[in-house]
Amino acid sequence: MEKLFIRFATLTAKVAGKPWTFIACVGIVLVWAVTGPIFGFNETWQLVINTGTAIITFLMVFLIQNTQNRDGAAMQAKLDELIYATRRADARFIGIEHLTDEELARILDEVEKRGIEVHDGKPARAIRGKPGARAEAVQAEQPAEVRKSPTRTGAGRRGGK
Repeated sequence: MEKLFIRFATLTAKVAGKPWTFIACVGIVLVWAVTGPIFGFNETWQLVINTGTAIITFLMVFLIQNTQNRDGAAMQAKLDELIYATRRADARFIGIEHLTDEELARILDEVEKRGIEVHDGKPARAIRGKPGARAEAVQAEQPAEVRKSPTRTGAGRRGGK
């Protein structure tokens, strides 16, 4: 059911974003406006466009929100992977979308200060605080016997002998 909804939401968002969809909607509104004198601009005539647009807007909000949520999550995953893959990047930035507004504001303030400094001709600097630790660095600092855990062996993973 979820995959079907995702396909429907994605297709609807693509169709809704096309110029021809906009032109078709303008056409519908023009036809409605032209029929006004025919129906004497009565309440039913007005109710048709009001109800139609309200229903479409209501449903589109959920479809577009679903598409944006998935796009945003995918973008965050890609950015996190780029931060991880770039050795000099600060690992503290991985997953910052889950911080509180206050924590995020502090990071954004530091990044904005750094940006202003760079635009003023100063060299780029790391943001304040200790850079985030990477798993490889933490493992490299561990004694050799800790690094060789039983869960890492082939037998441990497969339940073999």
